[in-house]
Amino acid sequence: MEIVAEHVSDNNVQILPITLPHTLALQKLPLYHRDPFDRMLIAQADVEGATLLSKDSRFIEYDIDVVW
Repeated sequence: MEIVAEHVSDNNVQILPITLPHTLALQKLPLYHRDPFDRMLIAQADVEGATLLSKDSRFIEYDIDVVW
């Protein structure tokens, strides 16, 4: 766990908690992708207006910015 904290600090990474708006957005997503963790990442990217970094080709089916 210490190594994670060190990398977060060294790379100026912000940990994004799962919030109620993320959960509500998750419920509205179409089922293009069935992995629950990936679907939460998609919902978070949507709510936060963030770009998602992934090589998973299923992510591009959603209305979010995806880079890889």
